[in-house]
Amino acid sequence: MMKPKVFVTRHLPEAAMQKLQSACEVEIWDEEFPPPYDLIVEKVADKAGLLCLLTDQIDVNLMAAAPNLKVISQVAVGFDNIDVVAATKRGIAVGNTPGVLTDATADFAFTLLMAAARRVGEAIDYVRDGKWETWGLTLLLGQEIHAATLGIVGLGRIGRAMAKRARGFNMKVIYHSRSRKPELEEMLGVEYRELDDLLREADYISLHLNLSDETRGLFDARAFSLMKPNAILINTARGPIVDSEALYLALKTGQIAYAALDVTDPEPLPVNDKLLTLPNLIVVPHIASATVASRTQMSQMAVRNLIAGVHGEKLPFPVNAV
Repeated sequence: MMKPKVFVTRHLPEAAMQKLQSACEVEIWDEEFPPPYDLIVEKVADKAGLLCLLTDQIDVNLMAAAPNLKVISQVAVGFDNIDVVAATKRGIAVGNTPGVLTDATADFAFTLLMAAARRVGEAIDYVRDGKWETWGLTLLLGQEIHAATLGIVGLGRIGRAMAKRARGFNMKVIYHSRSRKPELEEMLGVEYRELDDLLREADYISLHLNLSDETRGLFDARAFSLMKPNAILINTARGPIVDSEALYLALKTGQIAYAALDVTDPEPLPVNDKLLTLPNLIVVPHIASATVASRTQMSQMAVRNLIAGVHGEKLPFPVNAV
């Protein structure tokens, strides 16, 4: 019996790849950079399954070129790069990898919060640039974290995990989401705020919401104008949620104090981007879930979705219902 054909847009950990190759005929793009869109279109033409990353644009035209495609399996929690509505109309199952990266991402979001609050990036550069000549009472003064107010925008899995970490620092935690969550308020000790009120009140604002038409550019010039001058923004969600030009101006003029970004718009951020000239900004290359354990489990989950889908079985981690 012939194995179903699948295309994989990036190298996977060995254990996941072995499992996939035992069940499917696998063609893989084994380069560091993402495959060009036209190449993916060409490769999926005769494939039953596609395993992709968030850097791959999977749209209706690509699906139309793949009449045998049964499943799209994404190695990520987010799936804004996939036209899920189009996939559902064509009867194509879409899967993702939820839950497994929650703790790793929340850990990293809090790492960025602490690094920005205590100006760790500037301090590292200060030493490496040979400026450290003596101890100073006012050298690189940062902000307190204990008892400060953390505003969480998006109280999903990662937002809830972030709230739990904040409790260890005796922080007051407020949140905003599309709907109020009374059961979580009691469980986590958090308080609901309308978004504008959260922006005015929070010392730290951490973003944990999906990218959509509603959230694209949500943090714009108006949003920054409402924030405290000592406010620090942390984004481990999606880059386009933040208006990059507005963020630059807010940081440059001291409208807000600091920002720490794991995701950017565009991504990757060009080395000559003016955001990178700002001393009060930390930018890292989308590594919030980059632990050995989480990336290994993500790959295994994506492979399970792919194998189930090409055999017409229900996906263990589905995004849509087909």
